[in-house]
Amino acid sequence: MLLVHEEYQSSFDVAMKCAVECEHCAEACMGNPDMLQCARTCLDCAEICRTISTYMVRGSRFIPNLTKACAEICTACAEECGSHDMDHCQKCAQACREAVEEYNKIAAVAA
Repeated sequence: MLLVHEEYQSSFDVAMKCAVECEHCAEACMGNPDMLQCARTCLDCAEICRTISTYMVRGSRFIPNLTKACAEICTACAEECGSHDMDHCQKCAQACREAVEEYNKIAAVAA
């Protein structure tokens, strides 16, 4: 029998990967005034992914509701980062797309 948090292990891993890539991207973009929107979006995305990860660890009943907001923020981040050619932005956009896919699976099961 799986423990509650084990049910979300792969989702947790995807969320944390997204948070890390977003933090890296934000750090790389911060010094460039033209990239402030990208950095801010990445920081928002990293924060929400870390938050949902914490909920996953404890198997919160609110996970399905939160995944909708997470998917929305990660989609915005993927679009923002995907519009830039820098490698760190492209890595971030890919991690965000993977997170959106994962969050949408969770939300669909709960629907």
